[in-house]
Amino acid sequence: MAADSIFLGASRKPDDTYQQAESLLLKFGNRHGLITGATGTGKTVTLQVLAEGFSQAGVPVFCADIKGDLSGIGMKGEEKDFLVKRAADVRLDPYTLSASPVIFWDIFGEQGHPIRATISEMGPLLLARLMNLTEAQEGVLNIAFKLADEEGLLLLDMKDLQSLLVNIAERAEELSARYGNVTKPSVGAIQRSLLVLEQQGGTKFFGEPALKIADIMRTSTDGRGLVNVLAADKLMTNPRLYSTFLLWLLSELFEELPEIGDPEKPRLVFFFDEAHLLFNEAPKALLTRVEQVVRLIRSKGVGVYFISQNPLDVPETVLAQLGNRLQHALRAYTPREQNAVKTAADTFRPNPAFNTFEAITNLATGEALVSTLADKGVPSMVQRTLIRPPAGRIGPLTSDERQRLINASPVAGQYDEMVDRESAYELLQKKAAQAKAETVAQQADDDDSTSGWTLPDILGGGKPGPRGGQPRGRQTVAEAAMKSVVRSVGSSLGRALVRGILGSLSRR
Repeated sequence: MAADSIFLGASRKPDDTYQQAESLLLKFGNRHGLITGATGTGKTVTLQVLAEGFSQAGVPVFCADIKGDLSGIGMKGEEKDFLVKRAADVRLDPYTLSASPVIFWDIFGEQGHPIRATISEMGPLLLARLMNLTEAQEGVLNIAFKLADEEGLLLLDMKDLQSLLVNIAERAEELSARYGNVTKPSVGAIQRSLLVLEQQGGTKFFGEPALKIADIMRTSTDGRGLVNVLAADKLMTNPRLYSTFLLWLLSELFEELPEIGDPEKPRLVFFFDEAHLLFNEAPKALLTRVEQVVRLIRSKGVGVYFISQNPLDVPETVLAQLGNRLQHALRAYTPREQNAVKTAADTFRPNPAFNTFEAITNLATGEALVSTLADKGVPSMVQRTLIRPPAGRIGPLTSDERQRLINASPVAGQYDEMVDRESAYELLQKKAAQAKAETVAQQADDDDSTSGWTLPDILGGGKPGPRGGQPRGRQTVAEAAMKSVVRSVGSSLGRALVRGILGSLSRR
């Protein structure tokens, strides 16, 4: 096997007399790719073979483990008869079994290191997608982020955004004059969406310490790229969170990594499994963002590989950017399935040795139609290929095996405990407390200005009270009588008595 390529398997000539090695050139590994096929046709094993190949070449990998099967990549494989036979069929000699260096991640912190992002890093566009907001609600969310920037409010976790929304609702009239219509119903709708997101585990995902991009781009001491495996079996119960998170990670890579052109091998390879979840019901702005990232992230040295059951799951604008393709079997029982097979067949450079459309429907498990970029970036002629067996275990790890690898991870202890530093929530709480204290003080001043003088003070018979800064002297009999009269002022008789007394005093 050449050092500048990843051995994928072997294709056969029609007479079965010769086997030709099929490989993916590392220098074109950042030109993206697509792995498609029906359930049970071998997509996960193909993904594992590619991940192992990139890792062996010193390229870090990030991939999602949808069913838990991919975790076996972190453990040495077993010499099972069917694997040994497959290795012989594709002329893989020697067939070496080995474990890949792995880091397990989990948004919920149960099957790997916690993985987090801040509200600010996620941004209003992805948050709106995550919460399925309307256009008007997304506008209010954009105003919230604008206001946070202007007033120096850090948005780190969910309570920061929740407290900011409360503040916006209280200032709706003021902010409407500055930014446009801000309605309390729109704010309330966002708050309800945040509550749903919180119940789905959002409080564990949003916060600090946030994931550092450098930690998913590590290599081991022997030069192999670390395989970052995201536990996604539980995450898939909320597919919108899954797809939004992976798109955020892809966007962060795009924004943080410098341009390097076309390197001899990728800096990172990103596998996006169940890719249709990214594009389902995605607004136009989001699709434009995905297309932009996929098109331009190649020059950052990052390869993106989409895995899905159907090539129609990926929009044509994105599909056109994917140069390396591995197509497993598809079935064509319905018109839509037939259309999918035709679309898949039409994307390959034809091979006169067989009919591509018919081959897709007749592929056995573990076989795929393969076309990769050859010299000068030209797609190779499609070949019917038997995929090589992986070096790691096929199937999931046990809980004990996974925990041992987590404990030995190079990032062990860095993300385990959530940090809650001063941010929007704390600052807005302080402002609210200060405003309340000022209100109480003002009310006290107003009360003091009206109750500081008694009737004897007004009439000149009393000594200086609290406003004079001196303690009041003992009450005289007259003062006590006057106070008694004042207490009866609520009745007409009391009012008459007051008028009579005031009149008699004025005549003296």
